[in-house]
Amino acid sequence: MNQNYESNTAKTSNIEHDVIMRGRRLLDITGVKQVESFDNEEFLLETVMGFLSIRGQNLQMKNLDVEKGIVSIKGKVFELIYVDEQSGEKAKGFFSKIFR
Repeated sequence: MNQNYESNTAKTSNIEHDVIMRGRRLLDITGVKQVESFDNEEFLLETVMGFLSIRGQNLQMKNLDVEKGIVSIKGKVFELIYVDEQSGEKAKGFFSKIFR
């Protein structure tokens, strides 16, 4: 029973989440669980640290590696926002705009 617990802990601790931005034009994001939606002005990603919204202009997915949880985005980045339960009203408003 102890070994099972240790192996589960090891799997979850190996998942890292990093956001690397190069000159507001290139983003490399690790720890991505799923790409919820995207277009040329907004990406919504589910990461191991919560939902991440990326807004900008002429955004394009440069690279997607589902197995490793890596997404690369190019374009002019205006804003990065984490949306989670603690933001309450903001999260509700954000998702209501997306799912109209």
